[in-house]
Amino acid sequence: MSVLTAAAELLGRTGDVVLLDVRWALGRSDGRDRYLAGHLPGAVYVDLPTELAGSTSPTAGRHPLPSVQALQSAARRWGISTGSRVVVYDATGGLAAARAWWLLRWGGLPDVTVLDGGLDAWTAAGGELVEGDVVPQPGDVVLTGGGMPVLTADEAAALPTAGGVLLDARAGERYRGEVEPVDPRAGHVPGAVSAPTTENLDRSGRFATAAVLTERFAALGVRPETAVGVYCGSGVTAAHEVAALAEAGIEAALWPGSWSEWSNDPDRPVATGP
Repeated sequence: MSVLTAAAELLGRTGDVVLLDVRWALGRSDGRDRYLAGHLPGAVYVDLPTELAGSTSPTAGRHPLPSVQALQSAARRWGISTGSRVVVYDATGGLAAARAWWLLRWGGLPDVTVLDGGLDAWTAAGGELVEGDVVPQPGDVVLTGGGMPVLTADEAAALPTAGGVLLDARAGERYRGEVEPVDPRAGHVPGAVSAPTTENLDRSGRFATAAVLTERFAALGVRPETAVGVYCGSGVTAAHEVAALAEAGIEAALWPGSWSEWSNDPDRPVATGP
């Protein structure tokens, strides 16, 4: 399946697609302000915490999946209709936009891609930015759910002992348990392999080539026939890892609750170190 759209390909075609601006980062709340100051022509702002997640709870994590009905309502509000082509972007190499990519694919929308390199790639290719808000005509898309594989906490924990690979997409220091800025306990799920999401990108902030990604994941024990699960802090950047795996031709399941779910359960074991 196609995951990425190049900025050069998108130039001159913005009127043919639904553009979603998903500028969000952990600890920041100025995404909408940055959007209003300059975005791709026609792009609609998407608020990740309220539109790409359900209600936070210790048992479900910080960014649980929204219901299919809630996602469908949001997608229609963004102007998505049956047959729409959707391109999502951010200013952080797709680390937030991939959540929208994954959710819409999970919802059942087939034609969704991530703008490779995001805002920087767009301006580097000569694309203009415009200010202000965009309120599109409502769409009529119908979402069904089930379009992407997901894991429960128990299924994720069982992967390593069942011959699969569970990738931890957080920064290495969080995996090792050296720091934990958000969640109750530091460390990782026993048996999980450290695979920081940022290493999916090259120096320009674009996704590495499929060949490089294939080599990267093979070094982590992933082969095309391997059962793969991915988690992060709250199921956001893990979607980026799922996208990178898809670029390498590997299907992976996302664990939505991720570490924010696991670390809130005192009965769950925690591993630390490399």
